[in-house]
Amino acid sequence: MPRTAFRSLILLLLAVLMAGTRADHFGPLPDASWAVFFIGGFYLAAWTRAAFPALMALAVAVDWLVISASGQSFWQHYCVSPGYWALVPAYFAMWAGGMWLQRRRPAADLRSLGLLAASVVLSVVVCQLISQGAFYWTSDVVAEPTLAGWWKNYTDWLLPFMATTARYVGTAALLHVAVAQAARLRGAPAVTR
Repeated sequence: MPRTAFRSLILLLLAVLMAGTRADHFGPLPDASWAVFFIGGFYLAAWTRAAFPALMALAVAVDWLVISASGQSFWQHYCVSPGYWALVPAYFAMWAGGMWLQRRRPAADLRSLGLLAASVVLSVVVCQLISQGAFYWTSDVVAEPTLAGWWKNYTDWLLPFMATTARYVGTAALLHVAVAQAARLRGAPAVTR
């Protein structure tokens, strides 16, 4: 598959995944946004200037639609504080983690599995630090923010976000290996990034 077609397909699939899951963080099909940005960084690094802003705009549009559909004002919703805009650098931390991994040209081996795990963990830690920290310190919801309160909130939410992201990224990694293996068996070129 030509690179442009492959990247277009990946972008479309990531957009559909995010649009379909963003409404509920931990529902039956939990929010895939963090994984979408990580996977996007891996496959769409060459399109960062277009793909990252497009996915970021989609995330904001989905939030606006979900909040508006509930009859609330976007600007007065619980989740939309001045820290909401910190999602841009937070999600870019996920994107950068995917780009970092892609530059290491991972293969289907234990070393690459370790690189994948390390890059996902570090990306989620940084993303959570930025997004949760911005919300905690700027939201009116937190009446009296303290360092101890922030740390508890950070650690309470880190593992659920880590688990959700790891499930989606792990599934994408398995699909990547399966597609590459199938292409190899057919004698076709491997997955093009």
